[in-house]
Amino acid sequence: MPPIPGSGLAKGLAVTLRTMTKRAHTAQYPEVQPELPPRSRGVIGLFEENCTVCMLCARECPDWCIYIDSHKETVPAATPGGRERSRNVLDRFAIDFSLCMYCGICIEVCPFDALFWSPEFEYAETDIHDLTHERDKLREWMWTVPAPPALDPGAEEPKEIAAARKAAEKAEAAAAAAAGSGANPPADGTPDTPAGGTA
Repeated sequence: MPPIPGSGLAKGLAVTLRTMTKRAHTAQYPEVQPELPPRSRGVIGLFEENCTVCMLCARECPDWCIYIDSHKETVPAATPGGRERSRNVLDRFAIDFSLCMYCGICIEVCPFDALFWSPEFEYAETDIHDLTHERDKLREWMWTVPAPPALDPGAEEPKEIAAARKAAEKAEAAAAAAAGSGANPPADGTPDTPAGGTA
């Protein structure tokens, strides 16, 4: 059966009339803060201690909005006879949020977890040049990053935590064995004598 002419228009008007009779829910933004999801993409926070200046984030950024400068420092040998090593030291880490498209590629490719999403979103500026934020501001935003969700109680223990726990247990067992062997007499029953002395 062919549709009745004008039935689509009548349906549209019915939806309009239903919507007109409902009360509007307008959030008065400056006074009432929006309820954002905990993992919303606001700005990018920098955990500077984890950054090794590998430049992966800057190379993978499709907008080329990450600026990194560094210099090399010589680290003295840790052991006698060892060789000196050089390491990169971060001088500048800046993100131009007027170019950033919030794709999150930089956060995904960072191998050392130096970049995180922060839910902060109130950083508008009157001048576009002020949207390039340096590492001090990025570090401030790092402290607004929410904690990761808790692990499932039935989930397998992470490998890193399991390895650290086993190493700690081994160290405790070795310390207990050393303390126990120093307090007990030898197994053959001979008394302990000081070196060069007589029993």
